[in-house]
Amino acid sequence: MLRGRSLSVTSLSGLPQWEVEELPVEDLLLFEVAWEVTNKVGGIYTVIQTKARTTADEWGDNYFLIGPYFEQNMKTQVEKCEPANDAVRRAVDVMNKHGCQVTDHADGKHVIAQFHEWQAGTGLILSRARNLPIATIFTTHATLLGRYLCAANIDFYNHLDKFNIDKEAGERQIYHRYCMERASVHCAHVFTTVSEITAVEAEHMLKRKPDVVTPNGLNVKKFSAMHEFQNLHAMYKARIQEFVRGHFYGHLDFDLEKTLFFFIAGRYEFSNKGADIFLESLSRLNFLLRMHKSDVTVVVFFIMPAKTNNFNVETLKGQAVRKQLWDIAHSVKEKFGKKLYDALLRGEIPDLNNILDRDDLTIMKRAIFSTQRQSLPPVTTHNMMDDSTDPILSTIRRIGLFNSRTDRVKVILHPEFLSSTSPLLPMDYEEFVRGCHLGVFPSYYEPWGYTPAECTVMGIPSVTTNLSGFGCFMQEHVADPTAYGIYIVDRRFRSPDDSCNQLTKFLYGFCKQSRRQRIIQRNRTERLSDLLDWRYLGRYYQHARHLTLSRAFPDKFHVESTSPPTTEGFKYPRPSSVPPSPSGSQVSSPQSSDVEDEDEDERYNEEEEAERDRLNIKSPFSLGHVPHGKKKLHGEYKN
Repeated sequence: MLRGRSLSVTSLSGLPQWEVEELPVEDLLLFEVAWEVTNKVGGIYTVIQTKARTTADEWGDNYFLIGPYFEQNMKTQVEKCEPANDAVRRAVDVMNKHGCQVTDHADGKHVIAQFHEWQAGTGLILSRARNLPIATIFTTHATLLGRYLCAANIDFYNHLDKFNIDKEAGERQIYHRYCMERASVHCAHVFTTVSEITAVEAEHMLKRKPDVVTPNGLNVKKFSAMHEFQNLHAMYKARIQEFVRGHFYGHLDFDLEKTLFFFIAGRYEFSNKGADIFLESLSRLNFLLRMHKSDVTVVVFFIMPAKTNNFNVETLKGQAVRKQLWDIAHSVKEKFGKKLYDALLRGEIPDLNNILDRDDLTIMKRAIFSTQRQSLPPVTTHNMMDDSTDPILSTIRRIGLFNSRTDRVKVILHPEFLSSTSPLLPMDYEEFVRGCHLGVFPSYYEPWGYTPAECTVMGIPSVTTNLSGFGCFMQEHVADPTAYGIYIVDRRFRSPDDSCNQLTKFLYGFCKQSRRQRIIQRNRTERLSDLLDWRYLGRYYQHARHLTLSRAFPDKFHVESTSPPTTEGFKYPRPSSVPPSPSGSQVSSPQSSDVEDEDEDERYNEEEEAERDRLNIKSPFSLGHVPHGKKKLHGEYKN
């Protein structure tokens, strides 16, 4: 790629071979500018936060992030220190003395500046207007107008070439922001976006084809024990079950061991995030489960923040009743145990009819009486400010999912982000995801889709679409995504009703799986996490930096025309064993049928499948000079 030192990388399993050259980072400064640096608003925060470690490994003290100053964020997310780089330290001193009016202190170093989204675009536009010697990159994670048009229920992707862009932006009163976004795109030396589907959108909305697609990654944590993530699933599932016991007190006539937990999470964009099609599919799933007299119950959580004024009193009461019953049961158990212990010490078999006295029976009867309720379990955990017009609640009323006893699908809207300090559901988001069985994200507009990606690295199957960057990425890399727990709904080439039927089919098929089949599927899902590791995906950001240097400083840097990395050319193959399917086994647990389990064991060998999958992903490696500390060699990182 760039003239100078090079590192040859061997191709594995069809991944195109490309030569990676080390940037002389000791002579470069890299800045990333975004509104979401230490400021959590959406997915860009996750991109920057998770990518920072691998970028710092490559660039050391020559890597800087610039974002808005918020006192609270500074206290919780930033550790103050003096800049280690002399040039930056002098620039900061000048800013402090002269109200941010900097002079040039780069000391001959070449500067790369990457700007994320239109909010940061002002710096890019002014840098180019003033002819500053900076190599610039502009990254759009979603186009402004695209998000607005999709929210208006317009057939967006089939009419990309037909929109009057200026007119649409003006009518939505975002023309000024759109102009900043478009100017940033055309001023940048290199324009990148996060997925192929967004690249197509950007070419029509912003009138420039992206130079590089930079998929979003995560910091993947691998456990030393192969199935530790399965143990975490069981542990956090038990905590969700405790919440469900309280929420459905008095109506807990379903078996929690045969209850599946589905969820959708993200910004409250009812149509863009696919909450509309998800609710309609739940109605159809409820019909199928009731018609086939299934003993499976599905509890669905909507984790989407909305305006509320407090917790729902009935919901808080449910958790209080649950705790009271637990305390009573524990007290009676202690009393029972002591009497049993004393009787055994005397060498007697206790009379079970007399081991509980009248007071114990009275306490238990009162406890049972306290679980009686005249109303149905609430469909929301909070008092909604706009209850009558809220899209989710309005749809629930229309389809009639009110958590009645006959419903096999129960719905709970939790209109705020999860927190371990909540008095209602004291779990962090990651803990909650690990405890669920399936994440459902049937988005219509999703430039990347961190929610299904997060599910994947935690070994939780998920539903996505072919209109999300994540869904398209998985279609490229995985020959049979469903076998690996990635269900991809076609929302681009099917009608809304057909897409809804496809989603219903996925959900119903998942409900018919045995516990063993779900365990096998989670193992496969977790193995896909290597694909989403920044140590693999970071190469696309690296190529963008190489490219912008060659365009900003063509006399000093050069990129070969054959150098861009590609995500195409290799796939995880279809698993050799039969993919999980209802016909494979009808048992509810691995211990239910020895004969059927032996048949499944013959088809499925975890170690053999895992080894084949490991051969289909290039070993993570580090590019570039590490200014401080040991230089990492190709293959040194091991998962």
